[in-house]
Order: sequence, then C-alpha cells, then structure tokens
Amino acid sequence: MKVNKPEKIKGQAKSLKWRDVRGKRSRPPVSSSELISSPAMARIAKEYQSSVKKKPAVKRLKSKAKHVSDMKKQPPQSGLHTSQTQANGSSANGSSAFRMDDESNNSEEWREYSKSVHGNGVETSGDMVHVSLGRLEEESLHNCAERDDRQNHAVLVMQKDQTLCFRGKCLLTCLYGRVEVMGFTIEEGQQSYPLFSPASHCPLTIRALESSDHTRDETREAVPILRKYLELASWKKLLKKVKSNSSIILLEPMETPLTRFLSSFTDLSELFDPPISELMSAVLDTPLNGLGMIPLGKAIEGLNMSKSYRDGLNVVVSACRGDMDGGAVILVCGTKNVGKSTFIRTLINNLLNHTASVDYLEGDLGQTEFTPAGCLSLSTVRRPLLGPPFTHQCTPEHMIYYGSASCETDIERYLESLKSLWCRRSRSKGTPVIINTMGWVKGFGFDVLVDMIRFLPVSHVVQLSHSGTSQCHALTPEFLKTAHGYQTHPPALTALAEFTESLGPSRSYTHLEIQSEFQGVGRQGAAKHQRTNELRELSMLAYLSQLQSPDPGPIRPLHSLTPYQVPNTAVALGVIHCEVVPGHMFYAANSSLVGLCCLGEKVSSRGGPVLLSQAPICPCVGFGVLRGIDIGRGLYFLLTPVDPSILRKVNCLLLGAISLPSCILTTQSGFDGEMPYVTTDYSFDLTGAGKLRVFKGLTRPSQTGTK
Repeated sequence: MKVNKPEKIKGQAKSLKWRDVRGKRSRPPVSSSELISSPAMARIAKEYQSSVKKKPAVKRLKSKAKHVSDMKKQPPQSGLHTSQTQANGSSANGSSAFRMDDESNNSEEWREYSKSVHGNGVETSGDMVHVSLGRLEEESLHNCAERDDRQNHAVLVMQKDQTLCFRGKCLLTCLYGRVEVMGFTIEEGQQSYPLFSPASHCPLTIRALESSDHTRDETREAVPILRKYLELASWKKLLKKVKSNSSIILLEPMETPLTRFLSSFTDLSELFDPPISELMSAVLDTPLNGLGMIPLGKAIEGLNMSKSYRDGLNVVVSACRGDMDGGAVILVCGTKNVGKSTFIRTLINNLLNHTASVDYLEGDLGQTEFTPAGCLSLSTVRRPLLGPPFTHQCTPEHMIYYGSASCETDIERYLESLKSLWCRRSRSKGTPVIINTMGWVKGFGFDVLVDMIRFLPVSHVVQLSHSGTSQCHALTPEFLKTAHGYQTHPPALTALAEFTESLGPSRSYTHLEIQSEFQGVGRQGAAKHQRTNELRELSMLAYLSQLQSPDPGPIRPLHSLTPYQVPNTAVALGVIHCEVVPGHMFYAANSSLVGLCCLGEKVSSRGGPVLLSQAPICPCVGFGVLRGIDIGRGLYFLLTPVDPSILRKVNCLLLGAISLPSCILTTQSGFDGEMPYVTTDYSFDLTGAGKLRVFKGLTRPSQTGTK
C-alpha cells in the first residue's frame, strides 16, 4: 500500500504499558469545591446534606483496649523486607528506599509515639473504637483512609476480607499486603494498575486478602511506607489500623487519552459517575472523593457470584494449572445478557495469577472484548482486565473483519473465518485458550455452537443459564454425538466404528453448567450506556481515542487531524455486508469506517479504482475513517491510528455494517456552519425508513423435520 503522509502526526506510536499511562497522567491538586463538579454529583451532595441534617445523634459505644502481654520484642533492624515497593510499584533496590534516617529514628517525637503502639498496631492508651469488617463506607473510610492534597493521592488501610465498592476510575498500587480486584491478585512489588468502574457495567470491588507471610513485623514495615506518602498526623493515625493481615494501597487519580476523549462528548461526560439508581447509595465526604472514585454503600452489590459460578471458575482454573497436552481450551456459551463476558474477564484474571499469558479467541461479533464490533480475533492477554471492553482496546495478533454485528447473513463465512484464525494460533506455547461465543443460542445459532465444539479441540464447555432453567439444550458430550450442526452432522456408526470406539473412548470434554443469579440477568440494561448498541459505540470511540496525543491537553476533533493520502490504484475497495453497484461504491464508503486488510494477492490497476465484487477472508490490521475521496486525483483520505510501517502492507479497504457513532459527526467541536455528512431533512415515518427487524429465534422447517 503506497502511503504519502504530508505531515507527521505527533504521538502515532504509543506504549501499551500501564507504567507509561501512569507517567503521563495529569495530577493537579483537587480542591473540595471540585468534588461535586458534575450535575450528578451535585444532586448527590444536595441529598447527602439534607440527610445529614435529619440524621439523629447516635452515641458511639466505646470499649477499653485490652493489654497485650505477649508483644513481640525485637531489636531495631537496619534493613527492611526485600519485597517492599516504591511509589511506581516496582521492587525496591535495597532497603534504603524506605529506611528512616538516623535523625528521625532518634527523634524524641518518634520515641514517644512508638511507646503507645504495640507490634500489632493496637493502641494501649485511650479508648479503642471497634471497626467491623465488611464494606468500607462513610465513617469506616474516615478511620482507615487519609489523603495528601499536596501529592493528590490517598492511602487506604484494609483488613482481611474488607471490601470497597466504587464508581469512577483510579490508579491502584499495593504498598503492603495484597488485594484482589475481579479475580486478579495485586501484591506489593507489582506495578500500578488502572481500575475502571463506569456506569455501563457492574461496579468494581477491591477486596483485601490474607497476607501470605505471617512472620513479618507489620508495624515496623508499615512506618516507612506511610511516612513516604502522608504527612505526620495522617500516617500516625493510619499506623494504629495496621495489623498482621492488613493491606495498604495507594489510590491516585487517572487521566488518559481515552477518558479525555470520551468526556469531551456531552452524553458521555457522566460515564464514570454513579447512575441514577445508585445516587442514594453513593458515599460522599470521604478522603477518596475528588480522586476520581466514589464509594458505594452496602445497598449496591458488586459482582454477584453464585455457588455454581465459583465452582465453575475453580474447576477451570485447576484444570489449566494441571498438566494438559497443549493447554486447556475453554468454550464459554450462553444466551444474551447472562454474564458470559464478565465470566470470561474474571476467568482470565484468575488464570493470570498462575500463568504469564492466556489466549483469547473472539467469536462474538456484537460484543467484542478487544476490538470494535464486527471482528473475529485471536489475542494473547498478558495483563489483567480491570474494566469493561472499551477500557482495554488493543490490536490482536490476528484479526478478520467480518463487517457485521451478527453472522446470520453469512454463516459460512463466519465459520470459515474462525477456522482460519485457529490455524494461525501457535501451538508451541501451551497456554490456555478461552473462546467467546455469541448470545444466539436458538435455531441456526445453536447449530453454529455445535460446529464450533466439533471443529475446535475443546477441553471444557462452560454453559451459562439463568432462572433455574436452560435456554437451550445442554451441550454435553453425549448430546453432541447425535446433534446436527450447520456444517456437520453426527456420524453413522458402522459395526467397525462401534468396535473401534469400544477399544478407546473418542475425544471428549468436560461440560460445566453455571447458573447466573445477578440482578437483571437475562434482560438488557435499561439505564443509560447499558444497551448493546451503546456498548458497541463506546468500543468504537475507545479505538478512535488512539488518534489523540498521549500528552495532556485539549481534545483535537477528528476533522482537524492530518489524514493519509492513499492512491485508489494501490488498494481495493469492497462492501461486504450488502450488494452495492460499482457506481455508488464511493457514495457508500465516504465518511465511513473501513477495515484495513491485507489480500494475499497483489492489487493492480490500469488507471482506475479497484473494486471488489466478493467478500474476502483476509487478515485485518486495524480500522480507519475514510474522511474524504478525491475522484479527480484518485486519492482516498484516511485517518487511522495504525503505525505507518504496518499500514504499508494494507492493500484492501473493506466497508461493513459497523458505522461510526453519531456523536462523531454531530457533537464534535470546531465545526463552522453546516455539518458535513449530516442531514435533518429526513422523515422516519416513511415506509421502509426504519430498521428492518430480524427474528433470529424462529424455527425453520429444516430444523423441525417438516416440509
């Protein structure tokens, strides 16, 4: 693909490491007046203030602290535990990073304070307030969290099994102990991890875990950590809360090109605020507010795992940790809105606690995990998924652009694309593979599931259902022996085949049934940002946010960016979701999203555009916005975040049914006069103007055996 770039675009190549995100975020001091900057938070503050006025005075029960007679008596140590961490989450080089200087150790102030604190962090003088374990909210957050306004961060001390459920976004660093978020264990010495808890998905929950080392002197090791991040009065207060099973975490505000780009649109400005249903449970006036996260009360639960849910996770994780030839292959299936994607994210995070990477095969065209909708992909996951799909968009190792959110129009091409992706997988790694499937489990959709199990070397089939019933037949190995697929049929056993099968069992798999029991299971979310089309738009906007500069600054609208100039003789143009006459091809492709693909054969032309008549199955390296076509000069003007070195291999532009979000064309700033590509002179009352509905659950005569 011949590419002429008139102007170098700053920030094309960006690092995917979280540490780079950490270093480039902006952390201006946040005043108390900025805690309620959004309209939603203003409503919360008003309701909270009114509730405080009406709240009756409650006398707190106090009890005297018991004397600890068997306190550890250890001489002062010159060094600290080697697993202590620095501010960036990496391992400390020696003990000097957290060692107190001699002047501080010998100060009279420190000696007086140390007399009142035992080795287990229990104060011996004064009254001790009993803190109940469970959800951290309101008063408990004031007791175990402190904020440093100068450095614009907060330090939180959590006891074993304490949880913090929140909305918003932040950067978490484990300074001492370990915590768990969505199945992934974050320990001291690890890097910082970004947490995303938007209103579009279930809120995230941070849970403190039991320490793996019970021989450590928690008080002595906690002192230098708290001194580093807090002022004198604050760290002295938190030191009293540190016990043998405590965890200390650092919470910092986070701003990335993704969050800046999404917040530039009016409809998405409150994406990380609590939805209306959670306003009354939002906890205000805590040290954590103003850092980008809002704690939630006990009335709002996070991820609700049923017993079968937890048992299924344990079985799969145990199988992946065992010795299996070529690694486990787990296929996850179930009807729509049953929690397949959440289960897969939790499973991947659990597996990453034990393995360096997990392979992921995307088979769901409508709700993709790492790419915009309409793609089938094969990815290698090496870092935890601590947010919804639009927060971790990346380029897979292999990808095929199908061009539609559903496969009912061309099931043959869908299955052949999956086979092509599986053949590209490296079998030498031996890493576990997780396969995501569509929520279409009736009619031909069920037949496709049968084919996928037969085509791929599946070791586990995890089938999710709800309401105590199964929405389709159980895909057990026994059922698969007689089931009909879309391309496959059950074999007719001859006498020789029956004898051969009796000598050794054929390839089988483990079938696991999981009942989802979370609120709203089986129904599409009715709140804002929770509908399937809105989730697809969020993933697309997240991909386009890669066009923004990684440096803090104002958002640049897409029409202000410099496009690539691509000769129409060097690339082929095709429409893959419908038939378009050649004369209207440019009209259909202008101002549209196109897949950047690589055909196996060379594209040649004698002086005109190259148009495809059929939908090819070929690798896709990314996406671009065809923002203009110059017919006279024979040029396509393309905006894309794909690196120029990879872009030169592209020789095909494919247009599918995945369109740009409407806000890209209607609400971007910087337009003067009439907006291009947009018209208001259109009536949806006309016959045929609305969307054609397809009922995929209808049973065809071929499936019932009738004619």
